[in-house]
Amino acid sequence: MPAHSPEDRAMGALMGGFIGDALALGPHWYYDLDQMRADYGPWISDYTAPKPGRYHAGRKAGQASQAGILLRLTVQSLVDCGGYDEADFCHRLDTELFPLLDGTPMNGPGGYTSQSIRAAWHKRVKAGLPWGQVAGNADTTEAAERILAIAIRYALRPAELASAVTRNTQLTQTDGTVVAMTVAYGALLGMLVEGQTLDSGISRKLMARVKSGELPFHAVTSGDLQAPQPGQAEPSRAGLFPSPDALLGPSAIATAAIDPDIRIEPAWKVSLVYGLPCAVYHQFPAAYYLAARFHDDFESAVLNAVNGGGQNQARAILTGALAGAQTGLSGVPQRFLEGLENSGELLDLARRLAEQMVH
Repeated sequence: MPAHSPEDRAMGALMGGFIGDALALGPHWYYDLDQMRADYGPWISDYTAPKPGRYHAGRKAGQASQAGILLRLTVQSLVDCGGYDEADFCHRLDTELFPLLDGTPMNGPGGYTSQSIRAAWHKRVKAGLPWGQVAGNADTTEAAERILAIAIRYALRPAELASAVTRNTQLTQTDGTVVAMTVAYGALLGMLVEGQTLDSGISRKLMARVKSGELPFHAVTSGDLQAPQPGQAEPSRAGLFPSPDALLGPSAIATAAIDPDIRIEPAWKVSLVYGLPCAVYHQFPAAYYLAARFHDDFESAVLNAVNGGGQNQARAILTGALAGAQTGLSGVPQRFLEGLENSGELLDLARRLAEQMVH
C-alpha cells in the first residue's frame, strides 16, 4: 500500500482514533492538571493504566475505553455489511453492548458508560422504546467518536457520508447543534481522507458541497460567503441544518494554528483556550487546532491532545483521526501500533474498511 494513498490515509484515520482512545485511558478526565502531572509525570508519551479509583480503573495500558469498543463495533458492522446498515448497527448495540450495562456511569465495557449511551439504554431496555425514540440531549462528542468510521467508509461519497453520519448520530443524540457539528466533523474528516489539506481553504471547499447539495446545511450566501443576490430565494431542500457555521470554523482555526502572531505554547494548552469539558464546542475546536498545527506529525498532535487534561480522551480520538488522515498509517509511530491491544485485528478491520471505501 503506497504511503499517502487513499487507503493509507483511511487506515491512518481509523487507527488514529483507536490510538487516541487508548492513549488517554489512564489520564482520562483530570480537571486538576497538577494532579495529572503528579500521577503521570510532566509529559505522557505512551499508553498508561488508570490509577485506582479513577475512570476506567482496572483496565491495562493499551486497552480501549467504551468509546474505542463502540468504534470497533461500528467498524465491524460496516465491514460485515459492506456499508452502513442501521438495523445491523442497532442489533449489535442491543445484543453486544446493552446486555453488559446497568444504566450507571461507572460500569460496562471499558469501565465507564457515557451520558448518551446511558440515556439510550434506559429508554431502550427499561422503557422498551424502539430505535428512533431513544436519543438523549447530551451535548458531547460521543457520536463523533464512532461515526468517524462511517466518515472514512464514505469519504469519497460525501452525500452518502452526510446522510449516514446524520442518521447514526441521531440514534443517540437529539441536540441539533450537536448533530450539525458532528456531521461537519465527519465531512471534514472525509475530505482529509480524500487528500485535502486542513488549511484556510478547507471551509470554502466544504461550502461548495453545501451549494452542490452534498452536505445538508442551510446557506443563503452567494459565492465565497458574499451577500445573497437580490431576489434570491431560500434554499428549498428539506432537512437542512440551521446554518453552515460548523463548516466555517475549521478554516479559521487552521489559520490561527499557523499564524505567527497567534501562539499557544506549549500546544497542549489549547485545552485551556477552548476548554477542558466534554461538550462539542470545547472538543472540536481543540482537535481542529492540533490537527492543523501538527498536520504532518501524528505523535505531536495526539500527545498534545492527551496532555491537555480534562476530556482528553475525546480530544485525542478526534485529533488522532484527523491527524492520521493527514499522515496516513505510514506516518503513525510503530510503538503506538505495537502497544495497542488487539492491534493486528484492528489493522485488519482498518484494511477492510479502506478497501471498501475505494471500491
